[in-house]
Amino acid sequence: MNKDFLPISKEDMKKRGWDCVDFAYVCGDAYVDHPSFGTAIISRVLESRGYRIGMICQPDWKDEDSIDVFGEPRLGYLVSSGNMDSMVNHYTVAKKRRSQDAFTPGGVIGKRPDRAVVVYCNLIRKRYKHVPIIIGGLEASLRRMGHYDYWSDKVRRSILLESGADLISYGMGEHSIVEIADALNSGMDVRDITYIAGTVYKTRDKSVIYDAIELPSFEEIESDKKKYAMSFSLQYQNTDPFQAKGLYESYGGGTYVVQNPPAKPLTMMEMDDVYALPYMRAYHPIYEKDGGIPALTEIKYSLTSNRGCYGECNFCALTMHEGRIVQARSHESIIEEAKEMIQEPDFKGYIHDVGGPTAEFRGPACEKQMKFGACKGKRCLYPKPCNNLKVDHSDYVKLLRKLRALPNVKKVFVRSGFRFDYLVADKNKEFLREICKYHVSGQLRVAPEHISNNVLSKMGKPGVEIYNAFIKEFDKVNKELNMDQYIVPYLMSSHPGSMLEDAIALAEYLRDHHISPDQVQDFYPTPGTVSTTMYYTGYDPQTMQEVFVERDPHAKAIQRALIQYKRPENYELVKEALIKAGREDLIGFDAKCLIPPRKMNTDKKHFNNAGNSGHKTSVQRPSSKKNKDSNKVSSKKKTGFKGANNKQPRRK
Repeated sequence: MNKDFLPISKEDMKKRGWDCVDFAYVCGDAYVDHPSFGTAIISRVLESRGYRIGMICQPDWKDEDSIDVFGEPRLGYLVSSGNMDSMVNHYTVAKKRRSQDAFTPGGVIGKRPDRAVVVYCNLIRKRYKHVPIIIGGLEASLRRMGHYDYWSDKVRRSILLESGADLISYGMGEHSIVEIADALNSGMDVRDITYIAGTVYKTRDKSVIYDAIELPSFEEIESDKKKYAMSFSLQYQNTDPFQAKGLYESYGGGTYVVQNPPAKPLTMMEMDDVYALPYMRAYHPIYEKDGGIPALTEIKYSLTSNRGCYGECNFCALTMHEGRIVQARSHESIIEEAKEMIQEPDFKGYIHDVGGPTAEFRGPACEKQMKFGACKGKRCLYPKPCNNLKVDHSDYVKLLRKLRALPNVKKVFVRSGFRFDYLVADKNKEFLREICKYHVSGQLRVAPEHISNNVLSKMGKPGVEIYNAFIKEFDKVNKELNMDQYIVPYLMSSHPGSMLEDAIALAEYLRDHHISPDQVQDFYPTPGTVSTTMYYTGYDPQTMQEVFVERDPHAKAIQRALIQYKRPENYELVKEALIKAGREDLIGFDAKCLIPPRKMNTDKKHFNNAGNSGHKTSVQRPSSKKNKDSNKVSSKKKTGFKGANNKQPRRK
């Protein structure tokens, strides 16, 4: 059979000789058949098992005919919001509507609804009352139990109840979706599919719930923030597929939402099989006239080498979605994909990325993880690397060397985040040398996020002394290589725990290291993270200790302005902050001052140089060493329904 896109219309279906599809896949993204997209992975995995899949991408949610493209599917509907949570896709942290949707033809906004999974499922239910509906992807996975919703500022019910779906396939879904399909194909009623790992179901019969932990009820977490934090803590402790218990949450009227333990991680052979499926590696040609799909541009020539992350940043949802156990593809699998990529007519010689959630992780943190799972109550890297952690970059270095040696490859970039604390822990500095020499172009982006250890402890990030050690090593290597390269740090403002004094300390650090950040990320409370639970409840769910949370928009604006204190438009906010904190010593013309005594609009050069001795260090962002490659924002590979690297916005 010739390689082709899956059917998107009844005409396509009939060309294949089908009278119906087994599953209709409804997705909030445009149709992109590339292995960096979960929609493509899940549809191709099912196809490889003999199932007939029809794609319904970005249907008109105001018209119920739009989800009936193929008629009633034989086995059911699959529903996903797409590669991103639809609310994150639509709104900034300030809850302002975004102007572009990178997963829509031409980047046009408004082609999917808010809370897309719920809307699509309700649309299906209007047409088909009893057809099985299985939901998945980031939006469904991270809302699988009762959860705080930042956009409505309230606790919402499990998305399984809000949507009217029958099952959630959560996390990495290759195993669970095939088991669900096989069960339905055997004639099982969807209501009887209660045993599959990596799924969530609903029931009114408590007797079917086996060997599971009861969470606080929805009524309790809705009314009591401490109960909410306790519930999240139990969920977070049960994310490991080898140790996790089932969980269940009760709702009024005798309804229960039950989460089975996570699916087992894929083996290397299974990962290789997933990425060897016949992807078209392109968006559907119907989008060409509208300008194509912007999201494909950066990831089309990127290679996924791993999934999962044992870094466990508190503001990241990876632990709840992909899990802590890292799974990797073989070198042979990655090289084969690269060779296929090189043959594409518009390949220019640049591989944009080789990585995943964390670029250099190439396997479980330690030998026992694949037998006993990840340790409960302990972290692999925080507050310091575990004694059992296998710190070794050699396999990743070998992989990069093989890719560099391929014909017609000019440069291999590493744009996935990497852990500088993991790098510092490696006594062999070969990886850092290779990165500096071959895999960055002038600027290396890393994510310290903050410098106050008070804030870093709430983020689950290493102390500032580790970041400083990394800078020192980076400088040393570049000096030895006679290369003039710079670190560009990602920074986050207003994370739970961050007080005005912490924000001022960060501004002083930036002053002393001559860093002028172009971009700052305000903390964004998204479902499924430890930090979001802190934000909503005021408790750290891991310790149940109280945490300061800055919620006032003006105070948050002040914290952000302090990070970019040199900008004239931030002058009044910075001055207000310094006076409020009793730090008038930072107002003046001394080298240690952040701002002058008065706003000097007519002398921006003088204003911008306040507090800057003029000494350039390797962490200063240069104004004259930019090029089109180094200035592109790293595009982390994401997926829609399930599959590799599906995640909320977060940095390493």
